[in-house]
Amino acid sequence: MIFNKNIDLETLPTVWNKLYKKYLGVTVPNDQVGILQDVHWSQGSFGYFPTYALGSAYAAQIYHAMSKDIDINQSINDENLRKIADWLKEHIHKYGSSKPPKEILKLATGEDFNPNYYVDYLIEKYSKLYQL
Repeated sequence: MIFNKNIDLETLPTVWNKLYKKYLGVTVPNDQVGILQDVHWSQGSFGYFPTYALGSAYAAQIYHAMSKDIDINQSINDENLRKIADWLKEHIHKYGSSKPPKEILKLATGEDFNPNYYVDYLIEKYSKLYQL
């Protein structure tokens, strides 16, 4: 509605509350927990949200590659994150912004972006959570 200019910004909080109730069954008590609940909305950073999913998908692939070199769960259980930090430093952090993310991902994991790692992660996570 905003992008198509089908709504003026003054009525946006009212429409937000109405649709929040319709879609989620939640009554919004005020704008702070409604339309202004996330700083990105008030900044107009609508395109920012997909980066969360992309970051999670990259992380799943990086986790897979890292797990070939170190026992991640053991490091976490031992409360010794040094191996994880060192791996990230060597395979990712050392590049900083000198290379685009796509290239860093390939250097770190040995392959182009592969969303299957994220799908596998989601299936495993939600199968455990919901006993599927």
